[in-house]
Amino acid sequence: MDKTLELLKKSNALLEGHFILSSGKHSNKYIQCAKLIENPVYCEEVANIIGEKLKEKGIEVDLCVGPAMGGVIISYELARALGVNAIFTERENGQMTLRRGFEIKEGMKVIIVEDVITTGKSSFETVDVIRSCGAEVLALTSIVNRSNKDEINGLPIISATKIDVDTWDEGEIPDELKNIPATKPGSRSLK
Repeated sequence: MDKTLELLKKSNALLEGHFILSSGKHSNKYIQCAKLIENPVYCEEVANIIGEKLKEKGIEVDLCVGPAMGGVIISYELARALGVNAIFTERENGQMTLRRGFEIKEGMKVIIVEDVITTGKSSFETVDVIRSCGAEVLALTSIVNRSNKDEINGLPIISATKIDVDTWDEGEIPDELKNIPATKPGSRSLK
C-alpha cells in the first residue's frame, strides 16, 4: 500500500455511503482530506511526497496556489517543502479571485495545489486567475487524484496518490445508492 493511502486510512479520510461531490456528481465513496490534513505530521508527509514527484519530473516553481478551501493548507505545506510562497484563491460573488493583498507577478511559474482533483473545475477557475496575471501554470497537484486522468486540458496532474472512485450523474445513480440518503461533505455550494 502506498504511504498516502496508508495515511488516508489511518486518519479515517476514506468514507463510504452516498455522497454528492462538489461537481454535482454522486459517488459511493468520498475522500475527506480534511481528516488527513488535521494531523500536521501526515500533512507534511504527503506534501513531501508531492514535492518529490515534482522534483523527479524536473518541475521547479516560484509559487503554490491553492483554491479555497481544500487547497489552502496543503498548498502551504507543499510550498514549505519546496521553499516557495503559498497563496490561495477564493470565491467572491461566485467568481474565483485573488484577495487579501495576494499578487501573482507576470512570468512566475506556478502550480495549483488541491486536496482532491475530480473534474478540475476549481483548479481551472484558479488557472484562469493565474493566467490573467501573466503567469504560467506548470501543473495541477493534489493529495488525491480521483479524476482517472493523468492530465486535464494539457496540464499534468501530479498527486501523492491516485484513487479510482465511480461517479454518476443524478439520473444514473445505481439502485444500491438510491435508498441511501445523500450527504454533501464538500465545501463548494451547488448552484
